[in-house]
Amino acid sequence: KVKANKGDKITMRFAESLQKDGSIYTENLRDARSTDVYIAKGEGIEIWHPSFVYHGFRYVEVSGCPGMPSLDNFEGQLVYDDMQTVGKLNTSNNTVNQIVKNAWWTIASDYKGMPVDCPQRNERQPWLGDRTTGSYGESFLFDNKNLYTKWLDDIQDAQTPKGSIPDVAPAYWNYYTDNVAWPSTYFFIANMIYRQYGDVEVIKKHYRGMKKWVTYMDSAYVKSNLIARDKYGDWCVPPENIFITKSQDSSLTTNGTLIASSYYYQVLRFMYDFAVLSKNYKDTSYYNILSSNIKTAFNKKFLNTKKALYDNNSLTANILPLSFNMVPDSLRDKVFDNVYKKIKIDHHMHIGTGVIGTQWIMRTLNQFDRSDIAYTLAINKTYPSWGYMIENGATTIWELWNGNTASPKMNSQNHVMLLGDLLIWLYENVAAIKSDSSAIAFKKILMKPENIDGLDSVNASYKSMYGEIESHWIKTIHSFSWDITVPPNTTAQISIPAYAAEWIKESGKS
Repeated sequence: KVKANKGDKITMRFAESLQKDGSIYTENLRDARSTDVYIAKGEGIEIWHPSFVYHGFRYVEVSGCPGMPSLDNFEGQLVYDDMQTVGKLNTSNNTVNQIVKNAWWTIASDYKGMPVDCPQRNERQPWLGDRTTGSYGESFLFDNKNLYTKWLDDIQDAQTPKGSIPDVAPAYWNYYTDNVAWPSTYFFIANMIYRQYGDVEVIKKHYRGMKKWVTYMDSAYVKSNLIARDKYGDWCVPPENIFITKSQDSSLTTNGTLIASSYYYQVLRFMYDFAVLSKNYKDTSYYNILSSNIKTAFNKKFLNTKKALYDNNSLTANILPLSFNMVPDSLRDKVFDNVYKKIKIDHHMHIGTGVIGTQWIMRTLNQFDRSDIAYTLAINKTYPSWGYMIENGATTIWELWNGNTASPKMNSQNHVMLLGDLLIWLYENVAAIKSDSSAIAFKKILMKPENIDGLDSVNASYKSMYGEIESHWIKTIHSFSWDITVPPNTTAQISIPAYAAEWIKESGKS
C-alpha cells in the first residue's frame, strides 16, 4: 500500500536470510530474481499484490518507496492450495512442538497445485522422491487427498509409452533416469490414499500404468533378480563435516543396488495387493514369484548372516530390509541391534540418514520397542537434527541437515524432504492415532501411546473420514490419564500403559 508520484518505482527483493551487515542474502536462490517492481499510477492510495508469481521468503528489501515505509504499508500473504488443516499436535516438549509448526509451514508453502520441493529458488519442482512417505505424514496435518489424487494423474500423464516414469512430474525437467526409488512414489502415494482415505478407485485407475512400469523395469533392468537402477542414493545424508555438502565417508554411503532392489521389492508387494483390490487376480502370481526371487537374491548379495548386517552396515542399508520385511525372521532382532549400535556409537544418538533412510527410521525404532531412541532423535538440538535447524533460527524445514553452513547454492531453508516419517511416528505412535491395516481409513483406530521418559503429555486431534479423533494424555509419576474421542461408526482398540488391569479406571470407575 503506497501513495507515490506517477512513474515512481517501488522495488521489493525477497530472501530467506540476511548477511552479517543486515542486507538480504540471495546466493542460495541461484538465478531466481525474486524481485517485484511496482510502477505507481500517482492516484492516491494504491494497493497491489502480485498475481502471477509467488516467493518463498522471510525478509524483504524495499527500495524506491517515498518517505519512510512502515509495516502498515505491507501485508505478507501465505499462498497455498485451498485445503483444510485436519490435524493438531501439542506436547510437553517445546522442540517437538516447534518442529510440527515448522513442518506445517513447510508443507503449506510447498503445496502449489502440485507438491513442489521448495518455494523460493529457481527450482520449485515436483520431485517424486520428496513425497514417498512425506505425503503420508502430511495427511495428518492437511486433507491432501485431492492434491495427491491429482498428482497421480500428473505422474500417469508423464509416463512414456514404454513405461518409464520421470523423477519430476509433470516432467518440466526431462529427468527420465529410470531409477527405482523416486518413481516408486507413484505406488506409495496410491497406497497412502487407499489406506488413509479408503479410496480404492485410485488404485483401479492407475493399475495399468503401474503394471506397465513394473514390467518395463523388469524386462529392461532386472538382472539375476536384482536391479541396479539408482540415481541419487540416500540423498543428503548428514556429512561428517558440518561445512561440506556431501559426505566423503564411504561408511555413510548406501549401495545403490541395495536401495533400488529393496524399493522394487516393496513395489511388487504393493502390486500384489493392488491386483487383488482391482480384481486383476491373474497378475498376483507374477508379483509373488518375482518378489520372492528378488528377496532371495537380495539377501544372498547383501546379508552377512554371521554379523547380521547388510552390505557396509550403514543405517539405511539395515533399515530398508527391516522396513520392507526382507530380513529372515531369525535375524531381525540382530539386524536391528546393529541399527541401534550404529545410532549410539557412530552417530552419537543423532540422525544418520538421508532422504531414503529418514523415511523409515522412526517407525523402525518404534517397531523394535525403542521409542526412547526415536524420541531422542526428535528432540536433539545439536547437529544433525531437526532441533538443530530450530536452534539456528529455522521456521521451516531445511534441505540439508547443515543448511546454515554448507554450500550456499544447496541450502534451501524451506524443503519438505527431510521430514521423513517423523510426523507419522508422532501421530501414530506418540499421539496414538493410527488406522488399522485391515479396517482402513480409521474405520478401526489403533490407540497405543508410547510411554517415553521425559515426555509428559500429548494433546492431538485428527479429522478422519468418519469424524474427529482426539487423544489427550497426561503422565505423572503416579498416574496416566487419557481423554479419548472416537467418531461414530468406528471402533478403537485401546492399549493402556498399566501394570495391571485392576489399576485401570474409566470415567472414575474400576
